[in-house]
This record gives sequence, C-alpha cells and structure tokens, in this order.
Amino acid sequence: MSALYLQSSIEYVKGIGTEKANLLKKQLNIHSCEDLLNYFPFKYVDKSKIYKVNQLGSSSAEIQLRGKIISLKETTFNKKSRLTGIFEDSTGKLELIWFNVTNWLVKSIPLHEEVLLFGKVNSFNGKLTLAHPEIEKMNDAKLAPIVLEPIYSNSEKLQKRGINQRFFKKSIREILVAIDDQIEENLSQEILVNYKLISRKKAYQQIHFPNSYVELQQAEYRLKFEEMFFFQIGFGLQKIHRQRINLGNPFSNVGHHFNEFYNFHLPFQLTNAQKKVIKEIRKDLSRNIQMNRLLQGDVGSGKTMVALLSMLLAIDNGFQACMIAPTEILAVQHYKSICKLVDEMNISVHLLTGSTSTSGRKLIHQELLSGKINILVGTHALLEEKVQFKNLGLAIIDEQHRFGVEQRSRLWGKNSIPPHILVMTATPIPRTLAMSYYSDLDVSIIDELPSGRKEIKTYHRTDSNRLSVFGFLKNEIKKGRQVYIVYPLIEESESLDYKDLMDGYESIVRDFPMPDYQISIVHGKMKAADKEYEMQRFVNNQTQIMIATTVIEVGVNVPNASVMVIESAEKFGLSQLHQLRGRVGRGAEQSYCILMTKSELSNDAQKRIKTMCETNDGFRISEVDLELRGPGNILGTQQSGTIDFKKTDLIHDKVIVSLSKSCVDHLLQDDPDLTKEKNQAIRKFFLKYHKNKIKWSKIS
Repeated sequence: MSALYLQSSIEYVKGIGTEKANLLKKQLNIHSCEDLLNYFPFKYVDKSKIYKVNQLGSSSAEIQLRGKIISLKETTFNKKSRLTGIFEDSTGKLELIWFNVTNWLVKSIPLHEEVLLFGKVNSFNGKLTLAHPEIEKMNDAKLAPIVLEPIYSNSEKLQKRGINQRFFKKSIREILVAIDDQIEENLSQEILVNYKLISRKKAYQQIHFPNSYVELQQAEYRLKFEEMFFFQIGFGLQKIHRQRINLGNPFSNVGHHFNEFYNFHLPFQLTNAQKKVIKEIRKDLSRNIQMNRLLQGDVGSGKTMVALLSMLLAIDNGFQACMIAPTEILAVQHYKSICKLVDEMNISVHLLTGSTSTSGRKLIHQELLSGKINILVGTHALLEEKVQFKNLGLAIIDEQHRFGVEQRSRLWGKNSIPPHILVMTATPIPRTLAMSYYSDLDVSIIDELPSGRKEIKTYHRTDSNRLSVFGFLKNEIKKGRQVYIVYPLIEESESLDYKDLMDGYESIVRDFPMPDYQISIVHGKMKAADKEYEMQRFVNNQTQIMIATTVIEVGVNVPNASVMVIESAEKFGLSQLHQLRGRVGRGAEQSYCILMTKSELSNDAQKRIKTMCETNDGFRISEVDLELRGPGNILGTQQSGTIDFKKTDLIHDKVIVSLSKSCVDHLLQDDPDLTKEKNQAIRKFFLKYHKNKIKWSKIS
C-alpha cells in the first residue's frame, strides 16, 4: 500500500469499492481511511459467554445464543406487520420477534443455518422472547475471535447495502494492518510517561478491537486526552499570539482617584475574593499588553465595585472608561450605582441609551471627544460609530453572552491602541467549559459574598399550598418587607403568558386588597416610561408587591425585597431561576425564594427544583445545568457548532479535561512556540490537523 494510504479515499480499501464509498461519504461523512479509523464504536458487548435456552431467566440482560432459526411467520395486525421466528438449540426453543417488517429484513434472516444471536431477553405473560436480535452466521463469526465486540452506529439504509457490523470490523481491521507504520505518535515521550498514556498506535488498535476492559479503558483515556490536548493547545497558542500583537496602554499609576475612593468612600469592606481579583486586574493593566479578562461572580458578589475600582485606575492614568450593559434597565442600574458611589468625588459619569434625547446625545458626543466625561455607561447605543472618545483606556462589558462578537469588536475601534477589556458575567461558567472554550482568556472568580449577607432560603411549593404561601407573604409585608412575584415569558406563547400574568394579577389583587396593599405590575407589553414608573414605585417602597415577567431578571436592586415567588418554576432553566433568586437577599434581613410548580414534574424539572432548594452556589448550579442541557445550550448557538469531539464528553470527562489543560499550560510555559526538539511531533500534528480548524473564542 502507498505511503499516503491513511489519507486515501476509502474506495481503495479491499471490499469497499465505489458504491459503498459514496454511501459512507454521503451518510456518515467518511471520506478517507483516516476518517474510518476515527469512526469509533459507540458501545461494546461482551461475547465471551454463550447461553443455552434453558439457562435464560426473565431478566432483560444482553445474552448470546448459538443454534438455528427453524421457522419464520409474517402476520399483520392493525395494518402493521410483524415477523415471528422460532430459534432452537439443543436445550429448547425461543420466540424471536421483529416489527416494521421489510422484504430486505425477511431475506436477510438465515433459516436452518448455524447462527449466533445477540440481544435482550424479555418476558411477557410468562413467555420469553427476543426482539430484533443481531444475527451472525457461524462462518462469519469465525472471522475474528473477539471477546469485547465493537458496535458501530449504523442505519437500516446502510445495512441494506451491505454496510453492516461485519463490514465495519473487516474494513477497519484491513486499514489497521495496512497502515500499521503510519499511525505516528503526536505527543512527546515526556507527556506519555508523566500522564501514563499508551502509544497512539496501540490506542487505535484497542479502541476498535480491545483485548480486555483494561486495555479498552487505556485506549479511551489516551484518545480523550489527545483530543482535549490539541483542542486546548489551539486556544493557548491563540492567547500567546494575541498578547504579542495586541498592545495595550499600561496603567502605571495607582493615583488620587483610586486611593481617595478606597480610603474614604468605600461603603463596605471588600471581600478577600474582591481584593484578589482587583490585584489580578491591576497586574494586567500595568503591562503594555491589552487585558482580556473574564470576571465571573455570582449574583450579588460585588462585581460592580470591582468594575468601578478598575475604571478609577483608568482615570488616574489619563484615560476614559466605559461600561456597556445588554438592557436599558441594567445600564440605568449601573449608572445610578456608580453615581451614588462617586457622588462626593470630582468624576463625570454619563448615561447613553436608546432613550437618550437628541440634545443629550449631542452633548455626550462633544464631552466624550473633549475628555470631559470620565465614565460613560450605556447600552448598544454606545457601540455606534459616532460615539468617539478622546482616550478610551478600559471597556467593561456586562453579561457578555448577550453581545455578538461583531458588536464587541466595535469597542476596539474606539481608540488607536485598543482599550483593555474586562468582561463580567453573573452566570457562572462550568469549570470544564472555562478550561476549554474560554481557555484563551484570563479568568477571575469572585466566589465569596459580602459579609452580613444571609443565605437565601429556597422552598418548593405546589398550587395546593397557595393559601399558606399567601399567608407567609402577608407576614413578611407586615414586617415592612417587599415581595416579587414572577411569571414566565416564552416568546412563542406571548399572548398565553400575558393571560397567565393578568390572571395571576387578579388573583393577587383579591387576596391583597387595597388600601392595605399596593401592587406594581411590569410586563413586556408596557411602554418603557410606564415600566420605569412602576419599578420606581417599588424601589421607593410605595408598593409592597411587584408582579412581573422576567424583565426583572437583571437590573433591579431593592435591598428591602425579601421574598421572590416564581410561578410555573418548572418552565424556567436553572440559570434563570438562580438569576431571579438573586434579586432578593441584598439586604441584612433573611430572604426567601418560593418555587411554585404544578404537582407532576418531569425528571429534569424535578432535578432543577431540587438543586435550587439544596444550594445557593452558582458554580454548583452551573455544573448541574451543564449535565441537564449539555455544553451546546450553555455556550449558545454561536459556539455550539464547535462541539464536535469524537470521544470526549465535557460532562463526564472532567478529570481528563483538567489534566490535559494542566499539561498544555506547562508545555506552553516551557516552550511557547513549540520549537524544542522534544515537542516537534506535537508541532507537526497541530499544524497539519488543527491550525485551520480551531474556531477561536473571541471576547472582543
């Protein structure tokens, strides 16, 4: 065989040919011999034991039998066909069943020939049956004495054309023999030894034809490690490249504004986690490399304070700073918070949103260019081309997942040397995703809440408990507290959700009548001015109950609100439930979250509700969310296309993800350009297979 056989078209493999090759290309995207080698079994069955019919019990365990199919009979019931057969060995008989009968199926079943059957035995009305068994003729079974049989994902269409389990095993064995010397090692000897990895050649042999469970596990470990290693090395090299070419303005001074605020205006003592993060940011900003840092902090952990202190560092060094938020409500909230904090200092803070008047915009544009404005807070309006700064040094993006890459990249053009970038999110990212899809960023975590905050107590209640829940709310209101009641909002059924909200509002009004109780209502169909009016009434404690859709998920800070009631909580995702709960618990009093659901819940809904009741830890919640929804949904549609791992499962292979990340970090610290002799195999493989495939994670 030629030296290029690994990359050759599969039609040249003995027994495949042009017709089957075209089918494999079209149905399974398998074009080359290498593609077929990377088409791994999805499961393995232990075929070391052959049972007798008289040994079968009523369990549904997978078993293997040897004997003959002695008869077949096709019947029709309710216009649906069914095929039954009788299998016989030396100890007895067993009924076989097939549904959705086709001519191809009938013709493919050998009668009166020695066969091996494999499948699950089921018991119905005391009678044992075997449905849709795998059938292998004994002369085919002698092809290879395999104990752990590989099973490849397949379709009936392919099976009809002869592309069955035997085809995959025969073809892959053919390739492994032919290219035995072409499966080159792509990791250094040092890595193989340190991480106890078998050779690449052995891994491919054992993943397809394992000699034992131990060797199968070794092959799985090796191939998963390799997959994550090269995935992460791409991000690591991208990070090194970005740091080399993206210059940043160094903030060398910790000056008057920062020190005055820290010493005289800080409203509370910073947590150790906040201090650690500020130290990491200060170190980044002191270098002439553009900062690209992701700040993760749970709801109420004090990210805004860290953001303000970072902006004061920019001002101390003669630069302007901006903060961009995804919604006007959140932008206004940030603006008011910052204004209140720097009220006694000589700092100019302005707000720019879609609601800013034409004259207001004109003034902001002028004062930005003149340098009079120190801090600009805004929404997407801030990204417009006409918004030009005199000297933008730091851009802070809140809830970055709500901004597209193109939108974020516009911030780069706001200064001749791109500003430093700090991205904040209150939606904790699961550790495995942070180590993979965000590994080209520097990540800071605030994992500690300010002192004096009490943990929110969360309870699950159903409609049958509604009266007692109302009684609890009345007691809290008597204490002077305020209450949120939130209804779901699903775009596909907006009118239905509006009806649910209004029905709920009428029910609340009946049980909480005026003048004893004042109620605000906020929903998506209201005008912005009306929403703002209702919210302000609640913020000013003129109303005790706020009934709303999820518009209050972010951006409302009412320390006096102590209860969050979430209606139809089973309709919300974990991340959303956690964000909503974070609207309470902002004062010194004990706060509560009550999850109202219907009585019968799906398994996933039960797990979401149980998780919320058990923990307030956003990072733990994010891990459960990852398990339930998978990485594609967590990352969002923009990144979900990059999740095409052949072996690695980010949910179940956390240890391997962590080990490979640690390995890549050490490697690039020692050899950032992969020029050392010991790393040439890594460099060669990366340039050949991964250089143009990496879909870089871009923050700005």
